[in-house]
Amino acid sequence: MVKALVIHGPNLNMLGKREKSIYGAMDYDTLNAMLIERGKELGLSLLIRQSNHEGELVDIIQKAPDEADVIVINPGAYTHTSVAIRDALLSVGLPVIEVHMSNIHKREPFRHHSYVSDIAVGSIIGFGPDSYLMALEAAVKISSAPGDDT
Repeated sequence: MVKALVIHGPNLNMLGKREKSIYGAMDYDTLNAMLIERGKELGLSLLIRQSNHEGELVDIIQKAPDEADVIVINPGAYTHTSVAIRDALLSVGLPVIEVHMSNIHKREPFRHHSYVSDIAVGSIIGFGPDSYLMALEAAVKISSAPGDDT
């Protein structure tokens, strides 16, 4: 069974309460329940983590090789600022899928740059909660690629 670590970055715990015009009305717990259900359907074992703190996110990433085969991460605002998160992702050697609920390229110019995109297998952005569902499907595909022994 493929093990996927889903990491939610800062403010994602506030889904359904903040900027509904951008992120929609679905709350954090409902999103996670949806992910768990879809994970079961796909035969994925999911571990879900969230933090508003950069160092804690780095700690979560550093532990990932002991817990997961692939990382699905929405770094939130740290997407645009955190070399530490980028370096942590590079250091663990796991495939990474970057997720954003909003289309970061249609937002403020400072959100257009990602420190994660170029080191990720792929980025899925702009589809709201479905961005995560697509990422779970991608996680299964990249983790069961020919030559992969997971």
